[in-house]
Amino acid sequence: MLALLRRNAREPTASLARKLGVARTTVQERIRRLERDGVIAGYTVRVSEEFARQRINAHVLINVNPKAGERVVRELELRPWVRAVYALSGVFDYEVLVEGGSTEEIDRNLDAIERTQTSIVLSVKFER
Repeated sequence: MLALLRRNAREPTASLARKLGVARTTVQERIRRLERDGVIAGYTVRVSEEFARQRINAHVLINVNPKAGERVVRELELRPWVRAVYALSGVFDYEVLVEGGSTEEIDRNLDAIERTQTSIVLSVKFER
């Protein structure tokens, strides 16, 4: 059921029930239980492929002073152009997924961050 909900969280329960071969009330109860138990923490919006093609996404690897790590993550969380921040092992401390309308916009947004390595996403082959 989670795979179906990840694909379309707004799919009607009757449709989910048909695909799963169970009663609609069973699907409703399972969803309520998953929400109650914290398995489903919330729902989000997925934009259309057409809109996504108009946006530029980049993966930015950054290094930060270990004492400043928490502060940097809090600051990045406040930036609407930051989609996600991942702590890493290895040479870089964090991977930051960013989005913008142009490479110039992404460049401006990243100017305040020191020691970065950026890769622009050319195309998305699939996403879940």
